[in-house]
Amino acid sequence: MENFPVINLEKLNGEERGTTMEKIKDACENWGFFELVNHGLPHELLDTVERLTKEHYKKCMEQRFKELVTAKGLEGVQTEVNDLDWESTFHVRHLPQSNISEIPDLEDEYRKVMKEFALKLEKLAEELLDLLCENLGLEKGYLKKAFHGSKGPNFGTKVSNYPPCPKPDLIKGLRAHTDAGGIILLFQDDKVSGLQLLKDGQWIGVPPMRHSIVINLGDQVEVITNGKYKSVLHRVIAQTNGNRMSIASFYNPGGDAVIYPATALVEKEAEEKNNVYPKFVFEDYMKLYAGLKFQAKEPRFEAMKAVESNVNVGPIATA
Repeated sequence: MENFPVINLEKLNGEERGTTMEKIKDACENWGFFELVNHGLPHELLDTVERLTKEHYKKCMEQRFKELVTAKGLEGVQTEVNDLDWESTFHVRHLPQSNISEIPDLEDEYRKVMKEFALKLEKLAEELLDLLCENLGLEKGYLKKAFHGSKGPNFGTKVSNYPPCPKPDLIKGLRAHTDAGGIILLFQDDKVSGLQLLKDGQWIGVPPMRHSIVINLGDQVEVITNGKYKSVLHRVIAQTNGNRMSIASFYNPGGDAVIYPATALVEKEAEEKNNVYPKFVFEDYMKLYAGLKFQAKEPRFEAMKAVESNVNVGPIATA
């Protein structure tokens, strides 16, 4: 069984840079996921984010979740539940404009720490996009520009808790899906597991690791690379004991960004066989995704292909 890819980012600064870049390339091509250590986010900051997230759940979210479970009669389910997830969540938007001041029930310290955390993750996301560009043979900044649109990228965080579940075989923590956007940076619980990805027809656990950041690629990276890198199905299995924390930050294209395969990555053969991914406006894809998140991604790409003749490409970086 292959080991889940763990990348030590510090090694990019020394003689192991070539090997490390190769590991990133392999992870992007064959896993769609990898785990980062020595990524530059201070451990004290991560510890504070974790502490405040868990305190906020206990104080503001736990009781609401229990009431929801009771209202929907979920404790006694006898058959598989396919229309909801065993999770308690809230969302924060950072870019193009933050809404963190509008989210109720957050302590001032939590707001301040989340802002600092988001800034550091934004910087890390952009560094990673450039590493992907380097491996793909695209000019530096290509992916960032491709995501930019007229107002810059969309960047937001989904803060989730997956409480103990009495029937994990019948209710998923989060049903299987690929992520619609760009690059996803996850700070997850280091004790309670549950995140799995589909590789070669098997579900593989993403190992909880203290102070790591798990990276996965979304559908837009698959389109821009014309399938060289792929977004991968993943899910969360609820546990009977232990509450799993998950803080996933999504660095996505701007709503009006036009997404299409980089010319340099469309091989002649693919073009001749019409094996080229579609061209579309990101927000149009998101409207489609909203209703089809838990279904296969391929029909989404086909649907976008059917309407792509209407899309005008603005000036985007050339490869």
